[in-house]
Amino acid sequence: MLILYYAPASRAERAYQLVEELGALDAVTIREVSITRQNGTGAIDPDNPHPEGKVPVLDHDGEIITESAAIFAYLTDLFPDAGLAPRPGEPGRGTYLSWLAWYAGVLEPVVHFKVLEIDHPGLARTFRDFDALSKRLTDALVKRPYLVGEAYSAADMLIASTFQWMPALAPQTQPVQDWLQRCYDRPSAKRTADRAAAFFAQQAPA
Repeated sequence: MLILYYAPASRAERAYQLVEELGALDAVTIREVSITRQNGTGAIDPDNPHPEGKVPVLDHDGEIITESAAIFAYLTDLFPDAGLAPRPGEPGRGTYLSWLAWYAGVLEPVVHFKVLEIDHPGLARTFRDFDALSKRLTDALVKRPYLVGEAYSAADMLIASTFQWMPALAPQTQPVQDWLQRCYDRPSAKRTADRAAAFFAQQAPA
């Protein structure tokens, strides 16, 4: 049995979107849980198997998978016919896995440094700085419409999702902006945005 532990308007939205894109909503049970929010509301849900009470979490017959990049790799391998990732041994597989790792090891920390206005040469040497991040994306997308090649992949979904939440941080180069628009035009991305908007509307004071 596959269970995705999910909370609206959180990082779990992109995991939900991935399940949609994989055509796997009949195969994956979506279980909504509460989480502690940035504004101090909410609480850790005792039914959530994540060791830190976060989402997304994937439970596959008792095997617990945490971290978005790991969940994306796991699910695209489980549902390869959806075509959202090259299979092991196929051209592009290494590129695909590299982008998933880049999301976790570079994009997430560098974006947080930018938001928190943290600037230190040691961090830039280890994780890159925002200019290097922007150049990496731009250089890749000058050559092809998507990060792995000619076709949209789960790597595009994962990385673009960061800028869907924080559009002001999206690199302003034309290749990146065009790519983001292609990603956001997908029906699953629009449904993701609608779910988040509905959640925030419910939280707004009357």
